[in-house]
Amino acid sequence: MAAMTDLDEMLRTLTVSVRPQRYTFITVETGTTPPLGEGVEAVIREDESDTIVATVERAAAEGWPHHFVAAWLTLDVHSALEAVGLTAAFSAALAAAGIPCNVLAAYHHDHVLVPADRADEAVTALESLRAL
Repeated sequence: MAAMTDLDEMLRTLTVSVRPQRYTFITVETGTTPPLGEGVEAVIREDESDTIVATVERAAAEGWPHHFVAAWLTLDVHSALEAVGLTAAFSAALAAAGIPCNVLAAYHHDHVLVPADRADEAVTALESLRAL
């Protein structure tokens, strides 16, 4: 499937997948970051430290302090990297529902981490964009 750039088409075809695990954000000193895999799902290098998105189970096993427990939602629409408006549309829908979100954009999909206890509400808010 070709990547989409038309916002109306992206919203019309938007579905959401929910990964089964629970996730959290942790920080580690740059240079001490574990490799991807086995519960380490994403790494973002920042000036202050490296941010890791890991499963709650991996964080607990490592003794990494964590506070935010998230559900990982994947927007099942292949938006082009140059597409305009999708992030604004879905973040506005979540904001209107009072649901905080943390976004990871990748080549094929956008991923949104929301409070785990609000995952169902978040999916409903996101999928309501199809009706617009």
